[in-house]
Amino acid sequence: MTSFSTLDAWLTHLESAHPVGIDMGLARINQVREALQLSFDCPVITVGGTNGKGSTCAILESILLRAGYSVGCHTSPHLMAFNERARLNGQNATDAELLPHFHAVEKARKSLPAPVSLTYFEFTTLAIMHLFASRGLDAVIFEVGLGGRLDAVNILDTDCAIITSIDIDHTDYLGDTREKIAFEKAGIFRAGKPAICADPVPPQTLIDHAEKIGADLWLFGRDFRYEGQAGSERQQWSYVGRTMRRSALAYPALRGANQLINTSAALAGLEALRDRLPVSAQDIRLGLANVELPGRFQVLPGLPAVVLDVGHNPHAAAVLAQNLGNMGYFPYTYAVFGSMRDKDIAGILQHLKGEIDHWCVTDLPTPRGAPAADLEAALREAGVTDGPDSSVQRFESPAEAFQDALKRVPDNGRIVVFGSFYTVAGVMAYRKSQQH
Repeated sequence: MTSFSTLDAWLTHLESAHPVGIDMGLARINQVREALQLSFDCPVITVGGTNGKGSTCAILESILLRAGYSVGCHTSPHLMAFNERARLNGQNATDAELLPHFHAVEKARKSLPAPVSLTYFEFTTLAIMHLFASRGLDAVIFEVGLGGRLDAVNILDTDCAIITSIDIDHTDYLGDTREKIAFEKAGIFRAGKPAICADPVPPQTLIDHAEKIGADLWLFGRDFRYEGQAGSERQQWSYVGRTMRRSALAYPALRGANQLINTSAALAGLEALRDRLPVSAQDIRLGLANVELPGRFQVLPGLPAVVLDVGHNPHAAAVLAQNLGNMGYFPYTYAVFGSMRDKDIAGILQHLKGEIDHWCVTDLPTPRGAPAADLEAALREAGVTDGPDSSVQRFESPAEAFQDALKRVPDNGRIVVFGSFYTVAGVMAYRKSQQH
């Protein structure tokens, strides 16, 4: 039996063990799940969608922890360390906590009459599920990977499914229209269980699927919504649900235009589960005040202003542009931009070129990364020229691009790092190396 003594060795092995990085279908992973006898006695919340999944998971986790529950939270991908994908009571699981569950998954896989191979995501997700199941937790939260219907997380029967937003991304796998993508995402809904959709304009395919299977569909604007309280001294807002209203809430500690929609979705989920996971108004206030999530419109302290954002599709770019516009005046904005080659790069740039003066485009340390030369070509195509007030330069790594931006940006300027988890992680790792 394959066995490794360190988490790094396991992860390196899994990167090459399964021939295809993404292999749609749940037959293989379901066989291993059955061999593991994996099940949860506590409420399971799954969170899917195009953008806003990680934020919604973090908000749910923060509120439930403040309410005194023991919570497991799985998100992906990670920025700096794999352990970020498995959080136990607000802390990243340690290598020592994770290792036995990698062994357990491998043992279950090998025990099958005809052992199946698992992708990196399937194997690691099973290991994290097994870790959480072993802890007797009060609640578990799972961020759904790509799509929903055929995603590894969908082997769990959820008690509450949340879909944050539906936009065009991963078209090779999910289809090229919002209708097709919404159908894939709605695959996480379950009969008779709350199915919460926070997209203000949900495609009909999602509504039809929820009705067809008999899910309890909560729609934003119909079953729940938020109301801003304009003119109040300290900005406050209210959540209005089917059976309850939460008034005088502070804005979540996560910054950005879409966080009230994400928070409303989380509160709708908690309202739907209130018999099993009751939370008080104070738990919600503390949860929102203390929620943290790196790389989601994260503005670092100090000068020049540095903004980290993992946004990597046109919908996220539009939100980022709005958030940058709301920050006030900066004479110059520098971008550190790296992207995957399968993204709608022209669509991303269309939203952001008006907010950015100087572009530092970068290669990424993955075969899926778009070459910096392609990013430069897309910017030239979009009309960006070189002069005192605008420029495009190419770099081999996010760290080099960031160092160049730091050299050139005035103290009262800002740097925006965006386009991919890899772009943000590269800059975070560089900054960390400079602090020692």
